[in-house]
Amino acid sequence: MPHALRRSRTAALPAESGIASWFAGADLADCFAIELPPSGTRDVLALSRFVLGHPAPWFTVLLGLRDGIMRLFGVKTTRQLRSAVRAGSDDHIDFFRLHAVSENEVIVGEDDRHLDFRASLLLRRGAACLNDVLLLTTVVRCHNRLGRTYLAVILPFHRLVVRSMLDRAARRGWPS
Repeated sequence: MPHALRRSRTAALPAESGIASWFAGADLADCFAIELPPSGTRDVLALSRFVLGHPAPWFTVLLGLRDGIMRLFGVKTTRQLRSAVRAGSDDHIDFFRLHAVSENEVIVGEDDRHLDFRASLLLRRGAACLNDVLLLTTVVRCHNRLGRTYLAVILPFHRLVVRSMLDRAARRGWPS
């Protein structure tokens, strides 16, 4: 399949992920995958920064709306999360806090009083003639009614955003 036509797809939750222990009992656990081109970097941190660090303009608008509403409930806004990041810090990708980095996986996430979430970007190496795949898995655990309500409201957007991030990265051309 030509590089420009690769699109994200739903995928099974990866048992080898560092967040697999979060799957059981999660309020949300989903995974999307995209094939990587045969050439290009396999540095999972560089790939993660490429996917998460360049949001589409419409996503930035959605985040602004989310922040305006959630501020009323005392929930951390993306602006607050970004302001907590030290300039030039390597422990964040945009407003996502890095929890773990290994050879094949980056785990980001945040904990708040209403919910905790983790996202994993896992590089799964293809066997023989198969291409390598980047898996983006999200897991959310809600703590209260506010968390469950928030999740119900954002869920349709979440899936659109995650797939858009992967598809947008492929359209922009993966880093070399």
